[in-house]
Amino acid sequence: MTTPADQIIVALDVPTKEKAIGLVAKLRDQISFFKIGLQLYTAEGPEIVRAVLSTGAKVWLDLKLHDIPNTVARAVESASAFGVQMLTIHLSGGSEMIRAATAARTNNILLLGVTVLTSATEQTLREIGIADKVEDQVLRLAKLGVEAGIDGIVASPHEIKKLRAEFGNKIKIVVQGIRPTWAEPGDQKRFMTPRRAIEAGADYIGIGRPITTHPDPSEAVAKILQELAR
Repeated sequence: MTTPADQIIVALDVPTKEKAIGLVAKLRDQISFFKIGLQLYTAEGPEIVRAVLSTGAKVWLDLKLHDIPNTVARAVESASAFGVQMLTIHLSGGSEMIRAATAARTNNILLLGVTVLTSATEQTLREIGIADKVEDQVLRLAKLGVEAGIDGIVASPHEIKKLRAEFGNKIKIVVQGIRPTWAEPGDQKRFMTPRRAIEAGADYIGIGRPITTHPDPSEAVAKILQELAR
């Protein structure tokens, strides 16, 4: 049975292996899933993935791959070999790239498609020549990804209900832009509290700075779990 603790993914948005493993050690009794993104992976490379997996934790490798189809396929093969549970690609890479990625996955890795970043607004879309509303662009990219064989979608919490209405339980919905009521929004523009996101239909919620920059990360997780339990 899925519990709130199973649905939280803590983003290890820290600069070094030592800090990352320290966080995993502090939180491992509360949380089993951790996200490794560009900052940490660029600093420490594949070794940090192996180090977190060696603790028995699950890993979401959030590299947001976006390149020519062959290059993305080879990267998916490499990530699958690690034994990570999730990997992200940018759906704006197009159907050929997405199909190359889905064909290359192994070891039951969940391939997640990134739609529109949670820091983006309609003004951001205008700057790159997209005239649609954010939610319309999210749905367009999600349909492209699902048709090309993607396993799940990464979006902001505000698109959860539309995605669930469109795809039902055929896909996993993973959201970022999660901010508890007591946390600052930072650079997130489309954010939501953990409880509201889960109630809206998210399968997983990724939470970074409200936990990692808290004076006591374990206390921050405990507060979030209490909120979800209510």
